[in-house]
Amino acid sequence: MTDPARAPLNLSDFEPLARAQLPAATYDYYAGGADDERTVRANVDAYSDLFLRPRVLVDVSRVDTSVEILGERVSFPVLLAPTAFQRLANLEGERATARAAKEAGTIFVASSLSTVALEGIANEGGPLWFQLYLFRDRALAAELVERAEAAGYGAICLTVTVPVQGHRERDARNRFQLPPGIEMANFTGLDHSRFPEVSGSGLGAYIGKQFDPSLDWSALEWLRARTKLPILVKGIVTPEDARLAADQGAAGIIVSNHGGRQLDTAEPTIRALPRVVDGVEGRVPVLVDGGIRRGTDVVKALALGARAVLIGRPYLWGLAVDGEKGVERVLTLLRREVERTFQLVGAASVAALGRDLLAP
Repeated sequence: MTDPARAPLNLSDFEPLARAQLPAATYDYYAGGADDERTVRANVDAYSDLFLRPRVLVDVSRVDTSVEILGERVSFPVLLAPTAFQRLANLEGERATARAAKEAGTIFVASSLSTVALEGIANEGGPLWFQLYLFRDRALAAELVERAEAAGYGAICLTVTVPVQGHRERDARNRFQLPPGIEMANFTGLDHSRFPEVSGSGLGAYIGKQFDPSLDWSALEWLRARTKLPILVKGIVTPEDARLAADQGAAGIIVSNHGGRQLDTAEPTIRALPRVVDGVEGRVPVLVDGGIRRGTDVVKALALGARAVLIGRPYLWGLAVDGEKGVERVLTLLRREVERTFQLVGAASVAALGRDLLAP
């Protein structure tokens, strides 16, 4: 990003720059969604349907955008969502993202399908959560949880949106696969005497068969019995499921439709958010991902009851454009927008944001 004329001014500016640098199949893997990708677009567009009602003559000479989540205070209410295969964007991959999150004072949620082992990510320091799929082979999941806890991760994010893989036509057309030298690093490091199938060229096929359509709410009980870490359930979009998650001991909920990559025409997450918040009645914190591109989007989500938001694709574009510095730039731009929005709507802190901020 040496040309000032091309320097990104907002999160959306990073995508065309990243697209120009990435192989087409990699760009499509990151950008694409299920079927006609309507939910991918709707996640973003739904924020445009919400309008703000700013208050005036409020002292906003100093604003505090920090927030506490499960005992961890972050500098502003934006976390980095779990995204797979980050070394496709930059060879430093998840290491660079972890360092950028640490620099920004926020949490990076590392994916089970990372291309740097979870221990290597933890070595970069900073607060981390670990995203988990509960595989058919429960010993495989249990091993990952044990390793995450030992490495110092602060929470487990249980993703529940993948009983089966969504139908991603871009990947099918591209015959997407990881290139030589880039692996699902959390599985290559397993004890192969315990998991003999998880090795070599059979690794991808093995993991692809591990998503479990028989999962039910007993999975959360199974996980709670195997870790002392707080568990957030990622992928809830209804108040009914939100209440069940809280009843089953979830420490938090992430409203998510998997970035539109699983069920196409699923409801945009910002529309689902207030009903989920109402459903849990303050029992656990609620976070939301999907479609956040502006500081105004962050503030709208907070006004609807989210404790924080998570971003995914925007920081991947930053990673592709300029590695760690690119992710840092994404976070810096978004933080400035969040702070400016706080000032322009007349809110000196997160506590001042409520549903009355949004036009009916």
